[in-house]
Amino acid sequence: MLPRVMALPSEPSRRRPRSATVRAIARRFESDLSASVLAAGSRVPNVRQISERVAMGRALWRELVVGFASQLSELRLGFTQLAALYVLADGSTTTVGELAESLGRSPSATSRLVDGLVRRRLVERHEEAEDRRQRLLSLTQRGQALLRAVDRARADQFLTAVRPMPTPERALVAMGVAALATRAFSRKGRVVRGDPEAR
Repeated sequence: MLPRVMALPSEPSRRRPRSATVRAIARRFESDLSASVLAAGSRVPNVRQISERVAMGRALWRELVVGFASQLSELRLGFTQLAALYVLADGSTTTVGELAESLGRSPSATSRLVDGLVRRRLVERHEEAEDRRQRLLSLTQRGQALLRAVDRARADQFLTAVRPMPTPERALVAMGVAALATRAFSRKGRVVRGDPEAR
């Protein structure tokens, strides 16, 4: 059974930087996967084997998606709501219009989405100093705690799927994920493809 978060996390008394959670998850991945990478050396499958296994990866994808959907259901959170929280997770504030553009939704639909997140104390609105008619959005401590719980659960689920693999395949997964992460980074909720240094 894949690990899941069973309830909405309570609001912490002190704000914990999101980067601390990222470092903790990175250490978990390092302890789990680094030995496999070192032990594998050059013993990785050939291109045809890789292609066949990627094509058969639907079962793994299914497990990841089902586990993710189950967690969102337990948290009573929709996927678009979660996407909105991640857009706001870098700590900067944004307007409803900017959030709508990042999510590819209309401002009116995004405004209703934000209303729900505000009612749940995951997002808060602030008046902009220069234009008091403009409202800025930011994550609350409760919103930050929820994202930390989601991140930890997804890391646990990934490692649960990877641990039974033979050493060379675990190494291949670790190196592949690292390569993908190096070439894709989030800018206001959108994935930018290509070499970040070239931009």
